[in-house]
Amino acid sequence: MNLTIRKGKKEDLPAVLGLIKELALYEKAPQEVIATVESMEEDGFGKKPFFEYCVAEVDGEVVGMALYFFSYSTWKGRAIYLDDIIITEKYRRKGIGKKLFDSVVARAKKTGAKRLAWQVLEWNQPAIEFYKKINAELDGEWVNGRLNEKQIKEY
Repeated sequence: MNLTIRKGKKEDLPAVLGLIKELALYEKAPQEVIATVESMEEDGFGKKPFFEYCVAEVDGEVVGMALYFFSYSTWKGRAIYLDDIIITEKYRRKGIGKKLFDSVVARAKKTGAKRLAWQVLEWNQPAIEFYKKINAELDGEWVNGRLNEKQIKEY
């Protein structure tokens, strides 16, 4: 297996969106994906990018990605939020997720981030075991809150 981890490019977006849709199907929520290649191109490569990502390629084919964005902690300062690591099913359990995670950690170090944060679904045992193995803090104290697009508009 000839694996390469590299920074994502515009040309990768169709494959990245395919991975996102595969994850949504796995999580039994395919209807929740409203992102398009066009919206991701604007949001990731426009005048003020909202996110960055790295991809995992095997023999030139994108088989995984890690998408993250910069945030700011009032207590800590610079931070990175890792939104998703996704590996296509055929390539799971081959260490690719770890390499993508390593790439995001390297980006956090390079940018001087004081925190790298993410969420994991409570039923995603393989991911939880991975995070435990790297001695990550898994916090059961915080409750997630969010407003969806409709709620934002109606607020």
